[in-house]
Amino acid sequence: MDDNGAAPDRLESGLAGGLDFQADPRLLCELVRALDLGVFTVAPDGRFVAWSEGAEHLTGLRRAEVEGRPCGAFDRPAAGRVRGLGLAAAVAAGASDGTVAIAGRIEGRGRRLIDLRGNVLPLLDAAGAVRGALGWFREVAGLVLPAPATPGVEAGDAAPAALRELVGQGEAMREVFRRIRLAARSDVTTLIAGESGTGKELAARAVHALGARAAGPFVAVSCSALPESLLESELFGHVEGAFTGAVRARAGVLEEAHGGTLFLDEIGDVSPYVQVKLLRALQERTIRRVGGDRDVPVDVRLVTATHRDLRALVSRGAMREDFFYRIRVYEIAMPPLRERLEDLPLLVEHLVTVLDVAQRRSVRGVSREALRCLLAHRWAGNVRELRNAIEHAFVSVEGDVIEVYDLPEDVQASGGGAGAAHPVPPRGDGLDAREVAEREHLIDALCACAWNRTETAKRLGISRVTLWKRMRRFRIDEGVFRRDG
Repeated sequence: MDDNGAAPDRLESGLAGGLDFQADPRLLCELVRALDLGVFTVAPDGRFVAWSEGAEHLTGLRRAEVEGRPCGAFDRPAAGRVRGLGLAAAVAAGASDGTVAIAGRIEGRGRRLIDLRGNVLPLLDAAGAVRGALGWFREVAGLVLPAPATPGVEAGDAAPAALRELVGQGEAMREVFRRIRLAARSDVTTLIAGESGTGKELAARAVHALGARAAGPFVAVSCSALPESLLESELFGHVEGAFTGAVRARAGVLEEAHGGTLFLDEIGDVSPYVQVKLLRALQERTIRRVGGDRDVPVDVRLVTATHRDLRALVSRGAMREDFFYRIRVYEIAMPPLRERLEDLPLLVEHLVTVLDVAQRRSVRGVSREALRCLLAHRWAGNVRELRNAIEHAFVSVEGDVIEVYDLPEDVQASGGGAGAAHPVPPRGDGLDAREVAEREHLIDALCACAWNRTETAKRLGISRVTLWKRMRRFRIDEGVFRRDG
């Protein structure tokens, strides 16, 4: 396919032989070549059979590198290629229930990370048996940024899921990642402080997953969800008949977490009585069940979290001073979202990708105006509130780009001009002045023609193929660059 329109010429030669693509599959082959899609097929043994020109173009992987090789060969971090393709092997072998979604990421021009998304579906023979798989993927527009979400964490790292959920690349989150790794090096009792919705439990899970106890259990308890009597039983367990309703003996979470990590959320809500019992358990490494007369040894690493000012609780007598210093040997402070707005575009991209795959949608990202509203909002509920806003948008959105009117009303109201103080990251990274001017001229022409590509190509005196290639070169997407008025 070249700037002189080779792809359309091929299509015209195909059309000369007839218009019935069912009778002449060559027409479909030409269409696959012309579309901006990566298409591939996989044999039941999990090896690639065919790899289209579009797949070559999007991934940089040539047919000779791919065809005949296992899908998993390109699903490893060391390959530096597209993650997610390994799912195709399960579909081709009949081990998956129908169509599955794939999502991957590669490094493209100018060291920009390019997201790919698509689907893999089983191919059935006349008897209904799976005889392979057909897959496709496309580049996802929307918010694609060049830096990884979690600095220093690779796909094959020891703590994949937990640490990757803590999305951010700003200075505040880099400090969080640093302190998480330091805490994971030992069994030090750790306090994670931060407002509600900042990801305290995710940080606790990351400390556990990166530490020597990763193979052990991670047990989480919310101390604010239970009254004192029930919390005591939840923590330490009870013997049969210890209280009304104790019809059988039960181990507490301190025993369940033996050899692993116990995470106590909202530790500031624990009563002084329970604080004394916890303090003894930490110091003696033994517990006694409620109503019991025997000490039980426990080996746990304690991580706690709070959104409250613990020093103020100590000064009021609501928290014992010795307990405060015992749980606050090492502290990790989770920053509120409003103090790290530089991470918000990356968080939005992450949430859109996660929800799009989970809900099997085709949402590519958010418009520039929607992003301005998101940047202008105060986010009292932090990342949890942001996720709720994106989930709301997924319910409302009808196209493939989230617009301002898809967001919750309070977020829409935040964008009344205030968003200009937080400009959207530029899409022209790595372009010189001439290329920026060329891109702006191209966007102006597209807007003047209401994004009709045929009309735009005529207006510019170029072929549709050349227009398509220039749009791809400058990463121009209608949902992001459309200008009204």
